[in-house]
This record gives sequence, structure tokens and C-alpha cells, in this order.
Amino acid sequence: MAESCSPLKAGRRLVGGRSDLSLDLIRSLTELQDLEAVYERLCDEEKAVEKELDVLLEQQNTIEGKMITLQRMGPNLQLIEGDAQQLAGMITFTCNLAENVSSKVRQLDLAKNRLYQAIQRADDILDLKFCMDGVQTALRNEDYEQAAAHIHRYLSLDKSVIELSRQGKEGSMIDANLKLLQDAEQRLKAIVTEKFATATKEGDLPQVERFFKIFPLLGLHEEGLSRFSEYLCKQVANKAEENLLLVLGTDMSDRRAAVIFADTLTLLFEGIARIVETHQPIVETYYGPGRLYTLIKHLQVECDRQVDKVVEEFIKQRDYHRQFQLVQNSMMRSSASEKIEPRELDPILSEVTLMNARGELYLRFLKKRISSDFEVGDSMASEEVKQEHQKCLDKLLNNCLLSCTMQELIGYYITMEEYFMRETVNKAVALDAYEKGQLTSSMVDDVFYIIKKCIGRALSSSSIDCLCAMINHSTTELESDFREVLCNKLRMGFPATTFQDFQRGVTSAVNIMHSSLQQGKFDTKGIESTDEAKLSFLVTLNNVEVCSENITTLKKTLESDCTKLFNQGIGGEQAQAKFDSCLSDLAAVSNKFRDLLQEGLSELNSTAVKPQVKPWINVFLSVSHNIEEEEFNDYEANDPWVQQFILNLEQQMAEFKAGLSPVIYDSLTGLMTSLIAIELEKVVLKSTFSRLGGLQFDKELRSLVAYLTTVTTWTIRDKFARLSQMATILNLERVSGALRVGVRATAAHVPNQERPSFRRRDGSFSLSCPGRPGLFPGILQGRVLRCLKTSLPHCSVPR
Repeated sequence: MAESCSPLKAGRRLVGGRSDLSLDLIRSLTELQDLEAVYERLCDEEKAVEKELDVLLEQQNTIEGKMITLQRMGPNLQLIEGDAQQLAGMITFTCNLAENVSSKVRQLDLAKNRLYQAIQRADDILDLKFCMDGVQTALRNEDYEQAAAHIHRYLSLDKSVIELSRQGKEGSMIDANLKLLQDAEQRLKAIVTEKFATATKEGDLPQVERFFKIFPLLGLHEEGLSRFSEYLCKQVANKAEENLLLVLGTDMSDRRAAVIFADTLTLLFEGIARIVETHQPIVETYYGPGRLYTLIKHLQVECDRQVDKVVEEFIKQRDYHRQFQLVQNSMMRSSASEKIEPRELDPILSEVTLMNARGELYLRFLKKRISSDFEVGDSMASEEVKQEHQKCLDKLLNNCLLSCTMQELIGYYITMEEYFMRETVNKAVALDAYEKGQLTSSMVDDVFYIIKKCIGRALSSSSIDCLCAMINHSTTELESDFREVLCNKLRMGFPATTFQDFQRGVTSAVNIMHSSLQQGKFDTKGIESTDEAKLSFLVTLNNVEVCSENITTLKKTLESDCTKLFNQGIGGEQAQAKFDSCLSDLAAVSNKFRDLLQEGLSELNSTAVKPQVKPWINVFLSVSHNIEEEEFNDYEANDPWVQQFILNLEQQMAEFKAGLSPVIYDSLTGLMTSLIAIELEKVVLKSTFSRLGGLQFDKELRSLVAYLTTVTTWTIRDKFARLSQMATILNLERVSGALRVGVRATAAHVPNQERPSFRRRDGSFSLSCPGRPGLFPGILQGRVLRCLKTSLPHCSVPR
């Protein structure tokens, strides 16, 4: 308790470099323990103070150097202080002077503005008096333009100027004059309206344009545009009715009779476009930018009326709806009682696409004109105003009767075009014919001519939706119907040979002749039909390949043509995405035709090539390769196998080379080469080789590879790499030489089903060479050739 109440607890640190232990505190201590504690603490504080003194003494030189520097800077600082005070005085003086000058400038500017306002008001008062006098004179002289100019000036005056004039000494006179001016305004409006109506009734275009220019001066912008639009609409209607009467009286033998309704719409659109081009400068000059939309909106209403009349007459004259119903019935029921001939639809479909193309061109013209007019008028407008104008434009173009009518016609057109394409394609398939000397039959060219014609006609309509629909229908037709036709022909397969050349199979010929003699006649019908089936299969393969190439070419052509359309402003990003999707589907069909071609090639290879090549390769087993020098020399003079094998290959591939396209023939040769490599490897692994037999095999392999290299553009050496390694190993003297060859064969080279051919004895594989101990065995069986080092690490060879 004494320690807890000790006065030493009052302070434990130095304060400002001094101890917080006071002398009175020390004197009050009576206990030895407290005195010792105070003593220890004072010693610690003394040490701390000494350290601080040492640190300060170490800084003495630095501080003295800085002090000397500061003493040297003293005179300079006095000069700087004097300069700063002088500069501050100059700045204060300049500031006061500038403030005085600017205040006087503001006063002058205010006086100038008030002077200008006074002058402007004086001018306005003078203008008002001038307008009062001038309008009366102009009306008396029937100078309506001048009178309208005075009224326009009066309407443009500031209302405060008029009120200021009325408050003057001559206020009563001003009121009287204002009353006269207002009466003159109403009178002039009535005169202009009457004169304009008279001019439009008489068809006096100069007078119509004269009074049309006066309306905006009187503040009658909307009325002027409305009345002028009525006049122009009457002109359009009269001309359209004349053209329609000419259409009804046109002889069907006329050169343009097939597209007479499209020509009529073209004349209508050209007439309206000519009106817009002619009067757009007048509207922009006298009515201001942004007013052309109003004029075109009124004209479009009349255009819709006339288009409706022309289309109605087109439907009636061309019997459009009835033909559409017949097409629908024919598509729903394959055996329709009244089936329409596709040839009859051709001119109608062409005319519909031409009509739509003209309509799209006309609408693009309107969009361009209105957009440019809005762009000028909205240069200083807010974003909301610009968006509102864009909505008005889109509504005008998309919801007008012209757009709706054309969409309806195109909807019918797509169904009829699909029917036309399907029926003509079926007819082309039914009339398929093959001309001697040609690689393909007639239906390929005919079908793709029809496809291109239908898609091209849809493209000419300038409607991306129509084009995409026809691309989809064409894709379906090619993928489903036409590809199925080719599939069925390929499913019949390449017929097995019934009568080969005697060099290919004497046995088959003898069997056929023997059968024919038993029947008492030699029937060649089966042979002829077989030859026809072979030819049909080869032609079908060529057809499939050409179809794939034609689809790719069609895709590239469509990409190029539609790029031009998109550059013209037809469609947007959504339309382009839809078009790209359709082209992707078309490209997928091309790949399906390529897959079908590969299936056909595999069928041809397994049916016609493999049954012939495999027996020819098996002859290799009947030729001994465990030979001595005498037999080797005899083989060199009279080749026992490879030359005859090459001759057989040439004879077999000759008919394929004549009947197949170069691309297909090259692919077939590649399949045959792979087959030869696989089958030859099998028979080699079953054969027995001596040292000279291995050399003979190497010569045969080189001759075969050299021949196959000349008949194909494919790289074949990789296919014969394993056989080449076998030939190399067969020509080695010892196992150590095989190791130096560097054949990196692993267990992966050995199929699982073939591995049991190895025989393990006492944990190792034993190889022997009868008659030649100490050498690499002359008998190589199983898979030893591929497993010599890596797969058989424990292989032991007798020495």
C-alpha cells in the first residue's frame, strides 16, 4: 500500500528536457527505497539528456553553416523586400486604374445599348407608320407582294414598340392607323386566298406559285402548304388517272405489256419526285427549313390513293389473288384438281418485284429529302425535337398505304415464288439427262439456274425480308428435296462388276458366258444396265461436287450484291444480321453436300476399288521373298508382282478418271492409296524375307510409290512411311543397325487386337533366323518390325 501511494507515481517522464521530479518532492522522501528509486530515475534522465546534448552538438557545424548563409542573405532580403513593396504599389495603382476604366467602359456600353434600343424603337415607329401608309398604296395598286411585305414587317414588330407609340401624344392617330393596318391584313389574307383558289382552278402555275409565296409573309405557313399541296395532289391525280387509262387500253402484245403496271407506278413516283425536286427550293426559301415534311405528307396521301387504284387494277387484270389461291391449294395437296403451270407465274412474279423495287426507291428518295430538310432545321434544336422528327419520318414511311400494300403483295409473292421454284426444280429433276462427254447431268445446271433466278428476282425487289425468305426457301429446297434426290441415287450404290475385261477377271467372264449358254442366248442387257448404273453413280458424284461449289459461289455472289444494297441505305443492322444468318445456313448446306460426296466416295471405294485391289495385293503372298541370288536375278528380269499390280491399277482407275471430275478423282485416288498401304502392310507382315528378298521388296515398294505419286496430287509418302521402314529394316545386317535407323515405334503403333501375335518365353521374346545364325532374322512375323526397340525392350537375338 505504501508503494501504491508513493509520490513517485506522480511523474515518470522528462518534460521539455527537464525532470518532472521537483526538489520539494525529493526532500519529502523519507524511505530509503524511494530515495534509491528517485536516484535511479534521475540517473536515467541524466543519460537521456546527455544523449540529446550529443545529438545537438553533432549538428553544431551544420547549424553554424546555415546561420552564416542566412547572414549573407540578409542584404539581399532587404533589397527583395523593397522591390516587393514597390511592385505591390504598382499593382495596386494598376488595379485601381483598370477598375476605373472598366467602370467607364460599362457605362459607355450601357449607354450604347440604350442608344441602339432608342434608335431601333424609333426605326420601328417609323416602320410602323411606313407600313400603315405603304400597305394601303400597295393594295390599291394590287401589288400584293409589297402589301404582304408591309404586313410581314408589321407582324414582326415588337409589341412593346406599338404600345409605346400609342402612349405618345399621337396615340389616338396611332390607334386609328393600327385599326386600318389590321383591316388591311385581314383584307389581304382574303384576297390572297381567293386569288390562289382562282389560280389553282384555272391551272395557272405561275399565279399559284406567286400567291403560294405570299402565305408565309402573312403568317399562314400551314394554310399555304395545305392549299398548295391540294393543288399538287390534283395534278398528281389527273396524271395518274391518265396513265391508268392508258394501261387499260394497252395491247397485250405490246413490248412493255408484261410490266405495264410497274411502269405506271414508276411514272407516278417519278411525277411526285419531280414535284418535290422542283418546289423544295421554294418551300425552303419562303417557308424555312423543316416545312418540306408537311408538303410531302400531303402528297403521300394522294400517292397512296393512286397506288391503291393501280394495285387493285393489277390484282384484277393479273388475276393475282386467284393464282395465289391455286398455288396454296397446290402446295397443300400434291394432287390438286386445278394445278397452275409455273411458267404462267413467271411474268407476274417479275412484275411484282419490279413494283416493289420502284416503291422502295421512291421511299428512299423521300427519306433522303426529308432527313436533309430536318437536319438543316434541327441544327440548333434539342435532342428531343430531333427524335420526335425522326419518329414522324419513320411513321410516314412505314405506315403509309404504299408500304402496307407492297408488303401484302410481297407476302403473296414469296409463297408463289416458292411454288415456282419447287415445281420447276422438280421438273428439272424429272427431265434430267446426261450427254456423252459431260461429267454432270442437266439437272444440276437447270436447278441452280432456277435457284439463282428466284433469289435474283427477290434481290431485285430491294426488300431484305423478301430476299431472306427466298434464301431460306432455296436452302430448304437444296437441303431437303434436291439433296434427297442425289442421296437416293447414291444409295443405289456402285454396282458390283458382272462382266469385267478379261485381263481383270477371266473367271467372272467364264461364269457369265456359261450361264448364258445354258439359257440358250447371250444376254447383254444386264451388262448394259450395269454400265448405266455405274455411269449414273459417277455422274451423281460429279453432280454433288458441282452442287457444293455452286452453293459456295452463290453465297459469295449474294454477299457482293447485298453489300451494294446496304451501302445504298437499304435495311439496317438488324436486316444485315438476318441476311448473314441466312448465308450461314446456305454455307451449312454446302458442307452437307461435301459430306454426301465423302459418303459416295467411301461407297465407291469399298464397292469398286477395294474388292479389286485387295486380291491383287494378296498375290504378293504367292510370290516368295525368301529367295537366293538366282531367283533375285530372275525377278529383276521378269517382275513377279509390282508391274502387273500397277498395270491393273491403271486399267481400273482409267474408267474413273474419264467419268469423274479431277477433284473427285484425286480424292478417290487418295482413298485407294491409303487402302493399298494398309493392305500391303498386312501381307508383308505375313511374308517371309531373306536378305535379297528384302532388297526385292524395297525395289517393288519404290516402284509402287513412284507410280502412285504421279497419279495423285496428295502427299502419299507419309502413308507408306511404315512400309518404307520395314523395307529399311529388312535390308540391315544386324540388330544394332536397326537401332541406328531410329525408328521410334511405340505400343501405340500396335493395335490391341494384333498384340497377341507375340509369343513371350521366359520373360523375353526370342527371334531366330534359320540358316543364318548371328544375323538379323530373315523371317519377320507379327509386329516385330514396329516394336523392335520400344515395344520389346527385352528382345534377345541369338548370336
